[in-house]
Amino acid sequence: MDSLYHGDRPDWGVAMRGFVTEFRSFGWPSRLLMINQFGINLGFYLLMPYLAGYLAGPLGLAAWAIGLVLGVRNFSQQGMFIVGGTLADRIGYKQLIVGGCLLRTAGFGLLVFADSLPALLIASATTGFAGALFNPAVRAYLAADAVDRRVEAFALFNVFYQGGILAGPLVGLALMAVDFRVGAAVAAAIFAVLTVAQLFALPQRNSTPTTEGASILGDWRTVLGNRSFMLFAGAMVGSYVLSFQVYLAIPLQAKHLAPESESALVAGVFVISGLVAVIGQLKITRWFAQRWGPGRSLVVGVAILTVAFLPLAALPDANRAGRIAAVGALLVGAAILAIGSAAVFPFEMDTVVSLAGGRLVGTHYGFYNTIVGVGILAGNLATGTLMQTAAAMATPALTWVVLIAVGAAAATALYWLDRAGRLQPPVSRMSVGTAT
Repeated sequence: MDSLYHGDRPDWGVAMRGFVTEFRSFGWPSRLLMINQFGINLGFYLLMPYLAGYLAGPLGLAAWAIGLVLGVRNFSQQGMFIVGGTLADRIGYKQLIVGGCLLRTAGFGLLVFADSLPALLIASATTGFAGALFNPAVRAYLAADAVDRRVEAFALFNVFYQGGILAGPLVGLALMAVDFRVGAAVAAAIFAVLTVAQLFALPQRNSTPTTEGASILGDWRTVLGNRSFMLFAGAMVGSYVLSFQVYLAIPLQAKHLAPESESALVAGVFVISGLVAVIGQLKITRWFAQRWGPGRSLVVGVAILTVAFLPLAALPDANRAGRIAAVGALLVGAAILAIGSAAVFPFEMDTVVSLAGGRLVGTHYGFYNTIVGVGILAGNLATGTLMQTAAAMATPALTWVVLIAVGAAAATALYWLDRAGRLQPPVSRMSVGTAT
């Protein structure tokens, strides 16, 4: 890639041309899936960050009801990934992508009119299950279309993914100034456009099942019997617990440090995270790929996620060096967390396909997302409890120290899996065993 610098100043024109060249080097299906993911996240994040406020404000729901609505949405996605991945392998990737976008169109459309708890629960379950349908299918389709360029494809995919997360809340903020229902209608319209685009422009692509005529339970036994894959998924739970603290511990820390400007500080965290991915993803991936293989890159990436919590452990409150220093530590930690996430994601997605041996890829992605989803739920519950305990014991660094320990354990587990050859494709492991 051409240098991005002339003298001491970055040449953003060169960077943009490099990005466009990279994007155009992929086939039409991959490019469409990347644009589709930007649209998915744009439509989702322009609405969902403001849903709790809408439920509590204009609709006047009780706190337990708000928690129920949000919990149903999360469970109907995280808990149903296995179903979505299995259907993707059995019915076809395109059908699940189109069906998921159509279902989310209906879910967001229902939010325009829903004003009772039953209707809101149906809308939430619909939007969640829609994500369970298209998420594994999109990743499996992209992996199949990119062939031997999967790492590069997932790196570029993450640029569009994070771009949607960055743009969504900003667009939503403007729409919420008018009315929540206007935002819901716009989100539904975005998914309607995506549905039509995938239906008519995305070529058909199906997976190759492990055994002709095998049952669904047989497919699931195949995945559960893939010991290397299951060990990898278990090790990556720690990585997800760390990366998802951008939604829990870091916002709570922002509220603790700057209660009067919490929203601005949280927005700054998300802007930093989004910009790191949008601007730096391709360079980070290329830098890692040139120095290490996928296994070592995962280990180093998770180690970077772990390091992100060191500034927070060193300056957990304003007592040690003042509030400005503590806020600076929070923003530095968020930036390092974003770098680690950008480093991990492409190699993580590629490793899932490798360990699947190229078969039942959608089902493997479904199981993977469900496993880490359960881990995120447990990790968030534990982190929230830990933060309360730390406050009660007047030990503000406790939460961050425990998270560092979680990251160190995850990085160590990945290191030993890589050393044992467990992160290599099945054929490669057989070859190593035969040679030995």
